[in-house]
Amino acid sequence: QGNILTNMKFSTASIVALASAVATHAFVPSSLVAPKTSFGVAKSLSTPKSSGILQSTTTDAETYEFTSDVGRVMDLIINSLYSDRDIFLRELVSNAADACDKKRFLSITEENVEKPEIKIRANAVENTLTIEDSGVGMTKDELINNLGKIAQSGTRAFAQALGDGTADVNLIGQFGVGFYSAYLVADKVTVVTKSMQDGSKAYQWESEADSSYTITEASPDEVSGASGTKLVLHLKDDASAYLEASKIEELLQRYSEFIEFPISVWKETTEYKQVPDEEANKDLAEGEEPKMKTVPETTEGYETVNNQKPIWLRPPREVTEEEYQDFYKSAFRNSYDIPMKYTHFVLEGQVECKAILYIPGMLPFELSKDMFDENSRNIRLYVKRVFINDSFDDLLPRWLKFVKGVVDSDDLPLNVSREILQKSKVLSIINKRLVRKSLDMIKELSEAEEDAQYILFWNNFGKYLKVGIIEDDRNRDEIASYLRFYSSKSGDEYTSLDKYIENMPEGQKDIYYVTGDGREKAAMSPVIEKLKSKGYDVLFATEPLDEIMFESLRSYKDKNIVDAAKDTLKLDDDNEEAKKKKEELNREFVDVIGYLETILEKKVQKVTVSDLLMDSPAALVQGAYGMSPSMQRYMRAQAVASGADLGNMDEMNKVCMEINPKHPIVKDLNRMVKENKEDKSTENYARLLFDVAGMTSGYDVEDMSGFAKRVMGLMTTEAMEHGADDDSTPSEDTASSDDDGIE
Repeated sequence: QGNILTNMKFSTASIVALASAVATHAFVPSSLVAPKTSFGVAKSLSTPKSSGILQSTTTDAETYEFTSDVGRVMDLIINSLYSDRDIFLRELVSNAADACDKKRFLSITEENVEKPEIKIRANAVENTLTIEDSGVGMTKDELINNLGKIAQSGTRAFAQALGDGTADVNLIGQFGVGFYSAYLVADKVTVVTKSMQDGSKAYQWESEADSSYTITEASPDEVSGASGTKLVLHLKDDASAYLEASKIEELLQRYSEFIEFPISVWKETTEYKQVPDEEANKDLAEGEEPKMKTVPETTEGYETVNNQKPIWLRPPREVTEEEYQDFYKSAFRNSYDIPMKYTHFVLEGQVECKAILYIPGMLPFELSKDMFDENSRNIRLYVKRVFINDSFDDLLPRWLKFVKGVVDSDDLPLNVSREILQKSKVLSIINKRLVRKSLDMIKELSEAEEDAQYILFWNNFGKYLKVGIIEDDRNRDEIASYLRFYSSKSGDEYTSLDKYIENMPEGQKDIYYVTGDGREKAAMSPVIEKLKSKGYDVLFATEPLDEIMFESLRSYKDKNIVDAAKDTLKLDDDNEEAKKKKEELNREFVDVIGYLETILEKKVQKVTVSDLLMDSPAALVQGAYGMSPSMQRYMRAQAVASGADLGNMDEMNKVCMEINPKHPIVKDLNRMVKENKEDKSTENYARLLFDVAGMTSGYDVEDMSGFAKRVMGLMTTEAMEHGADDDSTPSEDTASSDDDGIE
């Protein structure tokens, strides 16, 4: 039988699907295409009748099959369907695995049938890569139908022939285009195959990705085993990397690690052995131990590379804890980390899905630099054991970026190249389930008797929960129960919002917090003095993210969450009598209030008398929409890093200065203003009060030189009053500075 030269064809439905997949309009009615490129069949279902241009009825309609330029569509499949040429190996190995699984299924009732396997061998001399399986093989008609008709899936047809039963078969392919990914790296592909059907001959199929292919008879000896298929890829000049066994092994470990059938790669291995050193042993005395030398010994052969088992496909009750930990270490290449928690579950119903999720024992290295690092591959998506991708952002929200795991589902809406996950109801269902299971793991950790484990979790991943408060409206209240804070009463221990509410004294209605760079600075804030005096606890928000989080979490269990460093803070004892008393104090100290507002005009929005200060003479607070000092520093740093303009941020965040009318310093300043407000010492005293209030309230002193001069001037005055030598009395200019500011 001679060569058969034939044209490639498309199934009609597949043409439309491919057109949609690659966003092209390459298909036109056959009547408009030249005969040599027309692969569709035009049929007239009825005799056309004359009609007006705008008139059409079902009786005069003509139906045409779509047609295509095969070369153009092949080019689209090869160059537009896949974004990464490495994908070719995944697709071809998946096809080989399907062939092996078909053979296993069809041979269930037969005895002494060889176990199907897949072998891969690179030949640098001939510039070829061979992928061979001992699967079901193909007949001549199947070659024409499966390889000659693009988007005709033999696997899909086989699955449909089985019906909707519960046959134990694990088939991967479904679109019928995976084979053509070979042309991503090859100029020509040769396929030699022999079907497992009795009396079948071996055939060779060959094509250079143009509009035709050839089929010839081949020697059965070219197929190892009773049946199977051998693909020989004649590699392009720029695809020489795939001749390296290490590259092939890397791709197999990434994409096909859990394929059910053995995958072997032909590789050269070198071992070093100890052998007697003949040269050194020439003059060896009798009874003396011979000298040895190390020599390399190179061997060639096939080596199995997929030894890992997909434990997520097994029932959870059959998997041991050691197996879960071993799988975590191998799947995520982290041999030093032991996961804190894991969950293994099966989702059934509208969507079928099997998954294992892990909470790492430590913060992954890549997340320590960037908490949302795009290169952090936390969820690995599989479809029937075949790795699809690990960069789908929609499987888990980014606040769960630290959770690692595998998800295997046949129902996921993948595009034809199986690289892109399309948005759908299925994806939403899986997303909700994964989030729910992640929250369950966090809940179990938080409720564990050993609180130390949850503290370790919080120190590593607490900031992600804070982001969850900001971004996850649906689960905000539950996430809030897992938050932990230091507080004015907790000492070195963390407290939760639930514990805070449980310990609230009678009469307290709100939850209070104060910002600061660390516990020590937050505890120094003068604005919490009145709260502490009433027995109220105050949470410490020690990083900018906390402030943003509390803006989203306005309340918890019907308790308002209030920033104690805002001038809007009101306590229960702010009754009419207290208001009148405050008005009286404002009138009494009107001179000092006006004086401070004048000399600090560029720094403060207003100055008021406060009844919230107990031990401090003054405090700086923000208006209702102002930012805390730590947030302002963060925003400035971000602006500098990005080169952005700060605009009028300083003007928008002018502080409000509150003074304590009962404090001796304020009383003394009031006296000084009334006696001689033009005196430079009065201004220095007032500015020093502002500086100290800023420092205790978390602000930076902008003019450190002026601050130092004022402190030294005050110390000098004190020393002189006690009779110290006044020969070195500083000048008035040295003891004062007009350039003052709080940043």
